[in-house]
Amino acid sequence: MNKELAKRFYSDMYKIRRFEQEVFEFYKTGQMAGLAHLYIGEEAVAAGACAAIEARDYIASTHRGHGHLVARGADMGRMMAEILGKETGYSKGKGGSMHIMAMDLGILGANGIVGGGIPMATGAGYSAKYRGTDQVTLCFFGDGAANEGTFHESINMAAAWDLPVVYVIENNLYGITVDSRRVTKEHDLAKRAIGYGIPGYTIDGNDVETVYKTMQKAVKHAREGKGPSIVECKTYRHHGHNGSDPGTYRPPEEVEAWKARDPLILFRDKGYLTEKERKEIEDKVEQEVQAACKFAAESPYPEASELMDDIFCD
Repeated sequence: MNKELAKRFYSDMYKIRRFEQEVFEFYKTGQMAGLAHLYIGEEAVAAGACAAIEARDYIASTHRGHGHLVARGADMGRMMAEILGKETGYSKGKGGSMHIMAMDLGILGANGIVGGGIPMATGAGYSAKYRGTDQVTLCFFGDGAANEGTFHESINMAAAWDLPVVYVIENNLYGITVDSRRVTKEHDLAKRAIGYGIPGYTIDGNDVETVYKTMQKAVKHAREGKGPSIVECKTYRHHGHNGSDPGTYRPPEEVEAWKARDPLILFRDKGYLTEKERKEIEDKVEQEVQAACKFAAESPYPEASELMDDIFCD
């Protein structure tokens, strides 16, 4: 771990945390339409994974996708504007939180359909192979999506054709209110990789260093034309499934145990950064987040006349 990488990890995780906290504030005050699926508690997955890929690579996201964009370096002002439905957002306010995207950064979009991003990522991997590039696609999804048909169909295809995709399961243990351990016989979901003849890793998703090192290995494997991998990151969302969900179906002792393993706390305890260095990062991030919130709040809503603009169909 060098100092530059340590600062990047802490900055990305803290930035995601503060961005999501401000999203929740907009949600609670009624300024955000729809639901807020917060990434708080899972920051190490996005920070570690996105640090392991290059600018030319792709990302397919989920309904809980703000953290992936922040870690990828998306403009937080345009992100917040999109979440608030403003015309200065990435999709002119028409995509919102669950369909936020940043094509200029290779982010193919968040997806409101559980498992909907998995075939998209597989298609991106096929495109890269067909075009003869060495681009890699990261595909993020949760434990609930791992039980969808798109998971099995897509990974089977990717394995058969050696597509350069890394399938990242953000296993936060709950699919909305359902404990995934009650509906799956094998709780280490990456073991499913055995059935496809590809590498599978189950790791501590709250340890950004572990995520980064594992993702480096999986990305290298894909970039060298050896095919896909599954990386299961065991993590935990601090809030309910969305902003209106109190999460009372989770045992209080379980919640507290996971909060004690907060990704930011775990990283601070490793001692890679001094207290002064952390404070400098936090102050800089705070300025950036507040500027993003101000930009979004002051941006106009799109005109009603633009309702049918940018609509495409066959």
